[in-house]
Parts: sequence; structure tokens; C-alpha cells
Amino acid sequence: MDKVIMHVDMDAFFASVEVIDNRSLRGKPVIVGGMSERGVVATCSYEARAFGVRSAMPIYMAKAKCPNGIFLPVRYERYKEISNKIFDIFNEITTLIEPLSIDEAYLDLTHVNRDSLYIASFIKNRIKKETGLNISIGLSYNKFLAKLASDWNKPNGLKIIKKSDVPKILFPLSIDKVHGLGKKSVKKLNNIGIFTVEELYKLSVNFLVDLFGKFGPEIYDRIRGIDNREVKILRERKSIGKETTLINDTDDEEDIKPYIKSFASSIANIMKNKNLSGKNITIKIRTASFINHTKSKTLTYYINSEEDIYREACSILEKLKLEEKIRLIGISISSFKEKKIEQLSLF
Repeated sequence: MDKVIMHVDMDAFFASVEVIDNRSLRGKPVIVGGMSERGVVATCSYEARAFGVRSAMPIYMAKAKCPNGIFLPVRYERYKEISNKIFDIFNEITTLIEPLSIDEAYLDLTHVNRDSLYIASFIKNRIKKETGLNISIGLSYNKFLAKLASDWNKPNGLKIIKKSDVPKILFPLSIDKVHGLGKKSVKKLNNIGIFTVEELYKLSVNFLVDLFGKFGPEIYDRIRGIDNREVKILRERKSIGKETTLINDTDDEEDIKPYIKSFASSIANIMKNKNLSGKNITIKIRTASFINHTKSKTLTYYINSEEDIYREACSILEKLKLEEKIRLIGISISSFKEKKIEQLSLF
């Protein structure tokens, strides 16, 4: 029995919530994100995207591209409130839900005794009625194709990709649409003249193994419509981290350490609340020219205290050779284990 997988993705979610809350913004280029010149775009309306504004773009660049844009601060609590209502609707359909973010998820409908297109229409209508928002939905027999389908005709899209459609439906697509191919992999393929899925399809599995190692067979299978990933109800948290853009670019470690101290405190609180310890510490920096660098250290023991996280993060920072000023700093911890709580016998 083939699976029935749905991918749901709210359209320009943060910006759309702002328009719902303030009807005067309808049809205008709304840009939500950090309000300072050093902030970044969280999301923007489709009117703003027409000017070339994109998520993660620096605010100063967004203002240059869209000088008449309406720039608004992030209201996360409001977005979370709306998100909860939307996920409540999903839960009426199935409990097999894998949240990817506040506005995106996979639903496994394999054992739901209803036509999948009927369910998609039901979800769209309920969300529109209860929140005023639009959602794009993709349906297929695996996660890769379902997500591809939801992106197919945004906004407010609905598409189904059947087994009979594959692989020809994928051939015209750019290879950056293939899950698992990041920017470096795409560039590597572009350098050998591979730009479309049809061109990628002609490569042998052995060639892809030589190019991408153990991920080669996954890419080979994926463009042939094979993706065996399950919809996971609980996604394991791989890392806990914090980052921020600095008020001023700097190459002085003493300017950076107060940020690391604050991050260490926040991360330690999260880890203790979740009863976790970790042993891999990573420092992330973004230079003034917007180049990202990371450096990690794996310990021989597990930590979760503010003092230990701060100490280890600073030791990594000291080994970084700062040839350019830093505009963003972040730290994260991973490789977790859960601390087991044992009840001692009175006897």
C-alpha cells in the first residue's frame, strides 16, 4: 500500500498575519524582521517579493530594493497563537504530524479513511474561515514529492504528484529543488554542466557516490521518486543554540564575550529544563562581508552548566583567527544525552 503524505506550508506566514490584523496593509509590500539596519528579513509578502526581497536578506538591502516597503517587527507570540489554531485543525485529521516549523508540517494520511483531495480542501477552508489565511498543500506518496508539490503553485496552491507523473514531471526542475542538495552540492554539479533534474537523472549511482559519498544513492533514488523517510511525530532536537547580529562590527574578543556569556546562560537553562547534557560546542561567526564560518569542539565529557558552556565556547573563540571584523556571533551545543533520574530505595 502506497503512503499518502501531505506537506502543508502557510503562505508568507508572518506577513500574512500582519495583514489579517491590519487590513490597511492588504496589497502592500509588508516586510517582517529585525528593525535595525543590521537586522534580517524574517518573511515578507508576495508584493515585497516582486521587488526581489527574500527571507534572510539584510534589512538595509531590503530597504534598497523596496524603499516603499512597510517594515514591521516580529511578533512571535501572535504568530504562535495562530499556529496553534492551525495545528489544532491538522490534529482533527491525524495525529501523525511532523512539525517542521511554526508554519510548516508533514501529515501522514495513509490510514485516514477519506479522499486526500477532500481532506486538503477541508483544511484549506477551515484555515481560511478561522484565521483568514491561505495555505499551500502538496500531496504525494513520499515526503520529497509532497513538499515539491506544495511549492509548485504558491500562494494558496494545491497539487498532487502521482507515481505515474515521476520522473518526467521532475525533469525540467532546477537541481536546487532536490532535497539533500545544498548550495555547495549544487555548485559542484553546475561546475560539471548539470543544471536540471533531467541532466542529473542521466548520471550513474556510482558517479553520484564518487561525488557525494554515502548520500549519492539517496539523491539517485530521490529523483526517481523513491524517498523512504517516515513522518516522525517527535523530531529529535539535534542542537540548541543562540545567535545575534552585533550592534557594531568588531574583531575584539572582549566585545564578543558578553554575548557568549548571555548565550551560555540561555542554552544552559533550556538544557536543564529538558534534562539534557551535550558534548559538542560550535561557534558560528558571520564576517562583515557576510561570509559564515563555524568551528566546533567535541569534548570527552558531557556538560550543561552556564560556566562550562561559556568556558568551552571562549576557548574555541580564542583559536579563531579573525582576519575580518565580525557582524554576527552564535554558539550551539549538540551530541546530547538525557540525564536519567533514578529513585533510590529507602532500604
